[in-house]
Amino acid sequence: MLELTNYHVAYGQSEVISDLNFSLKANEIVAILGRNGMGKTTLMKSLIGIIPSRSGQLKLAGKELCHKKSHQRVAAGLGFVPQGRMIFSTMTVQENIETGLTTSNAKRVPDDLYSTFPVLWEMRHRRGGNLSGGQQQQLAIARALASNPSVLLLDEPTEGIQPSIIKDMAKTLKQIRDQRGLSIVVSEQVLSFALDVADRILVIEKGKIVHDVQRDEVDENQVAAYLSV
Repeated sequence: MLELTNYHVAYGQSEVISDLNFSLKANEIVAILGRNGMGKTTLMKSLIGIIPSRSGQLKLAGKELCHKKSHQRVAAGLGFVPQGRMIFSTMTVQENIETGLTTSNAKRVPDDLYSTFPVLWEMRHRRGGNLSGGQQQQLAIARALASNPSVLLLDEPTEGIQPSIIKDMAKTLKQIRDQRGLSIVVSEQVLSFALDVADRILVIEKGKIVHDVQRDEVDENQVAAYLSV
């Protein structure tokens, strides 16, 4: 579904992502783990087009995306949930989700989004800024799903979320994958969440993938060692 080949991202002369090669299968959930400053957020922002790549290829279902703007990447099938959620706090829940419809032909929020996130239906007329952190994360995911993506990118979705809700989030993402038949990439620091949600675990360090293993073969102590300061 998603393929990166010899992918490089830099801020000026400082290369953050270097010669990265990565592929995502259909219906696969991949968690990219790494400490702060290792390139996770830079990679996610680059995939959605907020930060340009320096060289290499980025293909979604065989189509090159590197030279496309963010809204064109969304139209091509990428959905993005940014770090910190970045919902529109003064707009209602419904209005927030409707901003995700701009690349689809839908005129109203699909019912299946509200069935996936029933709390959003109950609060659809409430301002986004009045929701809890966990509810705002659900709203950010629903907004991304409104564009009907084939690949969903989530940047550190557990940040600022209560541990009990983190467990539920892993279940919800798996449910979304199964119901919608999409693929998911999650960048994360919380190992327990990654183990709950992912089919495959990757570790990024200094802009390179240094560990790539199927969930069933994960050595938790080895991965935890990469994440320790």
